[in-house]
Amino acid sequence: MRPLFCLGTSVLLFLVALLAIVPAPANFLFLFALLATEEGQALALICLCAVPFVWSGTWSGHIAAVLCLAAALIALTPLFRATNVARTLPQDISKVFGHRKPERPPLVALDLLRGLPLPSVKPQLIKYKSAGGPELEMDFYGAQTPAPSPVIIAIHGGAWNSGDNKKFTSMDHFFTARGFAVADVLYRLAPQSPFPAASIDIHAAMDALRERADTLHIDPDRFVLLGRSAGGQIALHVAYTANDPRIRGVVSLYGPTDMIQSWEHPGNPWVIDMKAVLTDYLGGSPSQFPEQYTEASPIRLANPSSPPTLLLHGRRDEFISAYHSVSLARRLTELGVANLNIPLPWATHAFDYFISSPGGQISTYAIETFLNCVLK
Repeated sequence: MRPLFCLGTSVLLFLVALLAIVPAPANFLFLFALLATEEGQALALICLCAVPFVWSGTWSGHIAAVLCLAAALIALTPLFRATNVARTLPQDISKVFGHRKPERPPLVALDLLRGLPLPSVKPQLIKYKSAGGPELEMDFYGAQTPAPSPVIIAIHGGAWNSGDNKKFTSMDHFFTARGFAVADVLYRLAPQSPFPAASIDIHAAMDALRERADTLHIDPDRFVLLGRSAGGQIALHVAYTANDPRIRGVVSLYGPTDMIQSWEHPGNPWVIDMKAVLTDYLGGSPSQFPEQYTEASPIRLANPSSPPTLLLHGRRDEFISAYHSVSLARRLTELGVANLNIPLPWATHAFDYFISSPGGQISTYAIETFLNCVLK
């Protein structure tokens, strides 16, 4: 019985590690893929520790040990690939946005184990309201600085029909310690409130913050929009249509930029039913609502006056193809807009969820450098 248990355990570890290099074939495996790609170093340690446990003189013991060793090697590949990105990242950012580097390097091996130091900041609940809409909320994290601080408007993901502002709060705390206030905003969701309701809400949230600038101790002329996934599309849409010089920059993490492309190339339906998601958000297909699809696509809204843009996208993303960030960066370059797309070869969707992981460390470094440059 024990040899079979050991063999089964090693097979399971190997299959989980395999998700570090193979896309998750179904939605229920996505969390394991995220763990394999961003916490592979921990998985590798578990696999190595399992070797003496599963080893025996039997054929099954030999196979089990080999599988654990192979799993450990596979689990470490994301870290190796992240090291390559981190090595050139400071120069890549400096070429586009300038030389204002954070104190910490892009990737610190020790932080993978001990985590990044985060201040304990209790957010202030602020209520706001869009014209004709319901009362909404945002969590405001005040900056740990005496001077009026610039503000990051954080816009959560969730396929425009779900999600909240409670799941990625580590980055909110991280940036308050570096002199930035963060407003993590809730907005109306589809299908009850389709496009452009969410974008209208973000405008209203910024207006509400500016009205309270003195009491919140913020600089009303220095805002940066930051969105994840669906929130990335919202952030880019607002930034590219507002024509507001007070929006100094925009950051999109794995956000869709071309809604027509998303419809025509929806990806694996076992991971996400993109056509159903877009129908909820935009009303139907591109042939039914062509104007909606055009007006919701940041790549079609970008113009020479668009604010500086930072894009981060995992090439392994099973939800939103990395094509979206690549094509937007190309378009912005054609328009003469300062921009940088940072492709993460190992990463899947939501790579910044674990802030001390390779994806978390590299994204916080890139975003902090970007903020220091555009908000100077």
